[in-house]
Amino acid sequence: MKKVIYLSGGSGMVGRNIIDHIQSQDYKILTPKRSELNLLKYEDVKNFLNQNKPDLVLHAAGVVGGIEANIDNPVKFLVENTQIGINILTASKETKIKSFINLGSSCMYPRNSNNPLSEEQILSGKLEPTNEGYALAKIGTTKLCEYINSEDNSYLYKTIIPCNLYGKYDNFNNNSSHMIPAVIKKIHEAKKKNLQFVEIWGDGIARREFMYASDLTDFIYFAIKNFNKMPQNINVGIGKDYSINDYYKKIASIIGFKGEFKNNLSKPIGMKKKLISNQKLKEFGWKHKTSLEDGIKKTYEYFLKMEEEKK
Repeated sequence: MKKVIYLSGGSGMVGRNIIDHIQSQDYKILTPKRSELNLLKYEDVKNFLNQNKPDLVLHAAGVVGGIEANIDNPVKFLVENTQIGINILTASKETKIKSFINLGSSCMYPRNSNNPLSEEQILSGKLEPTNEGYALAKIGTTKLCEYINSEDNSYLYKTIIPCNLYGKYDNFNNNSSHMIPAVIKKIHEAKKKNLQFVEIWGDGIARREFMYASDLTDFIYFAIKNFNKMPQNINVGIGKDYSINDYYKKIASIIGFKGEFKNNLSKPIGMKKKLISNQKLKEFGWKHKTSLEDGIKKTYEYFLKMEEEKK
């Protein structure tokens, strides 16, 4: 008999990649749309879980966006992500669901902590102001998983903390996309318009770690298969970071943009460095498969396909 997984956020980038990867003979995945299940309403969440009795809840839903979106909407990012996290966790516990995977974020780590960032550094310092609301919500959900487990260790409520993600089903919206999809679109349009320059926010020296999204879903599948052995909180990344300037150059090379870059020093840059430790990940026995170049090529191919479908 197939095990049943309830996946929140099934229409997002991570959720859609999870469905592609995990929907198999082993699992039946429930992915109600927002119009079918409002995660901001506790009773609705509890009733859904009571009716469907999933073997595992995989929580990937949330309000997400890049630096600009976080700066412009801190109340929404804090309140809605916190409310969703509390509702889905407490409803899962009340309906006696014993296995829960929560997707955290590397933005939960303090802005000035030593890199690589280990799971024990959560709550050890001040957060990055540009996405503080989102980070606080993610920390709250992560701690609630820990508290539920500490009160009754038969409830395996654990958190995966991925590095920045990109890939198939990414969001290329000008106002809400993350860095790699935003840069792909920007450089694609610059090439199309024969522009001589592309602007980079800040000095471009800040460093980021990005993983291809289907690699994360490969890890999630691995984690489900080995759930008892998975640590309470575990970073999932590639163990290497690159500067913002490096990403622009790599993307330009793949797209074939021959122009130059201008750094706009008046723009915010976020944390200067955010490389997560992969020590526990190595001990758990998993490693990413997709190189940065291959991941960007696949993401650009997906972007071109989406552009073609708009015509």
